[in-house]
Amino acid sequence: MTRATRTAAAAAAALLCAVLAAGCGGSGSQGAPAGAGPAPATSGPSADGDQLTHMRQLVDAAQSAADAADSEASADG
Repeated sequence: MTRATRTAAAAAAALLCAVLAAGCGGSGSQGAPAGAGPAPATSGPSADGDQLTHMRQLVDAAQSAADAADSEASADG
């Protein structure tokens, strides 16, 4: 595996981790103080759909980078 392949794979993994972290943050009540109750809904369905679309684009980009790294690794032999 070449240095470029390792770098591309690491970048894809980092991007995927960032996407997963962004998808898990801020929407639950685990980080809320005791007795705070659920957070009020401030976004409508369109905002949720936009966020889901954005996350899918990020995952697709990470998958493309990983595929490119695999392809390059296969070509290197």
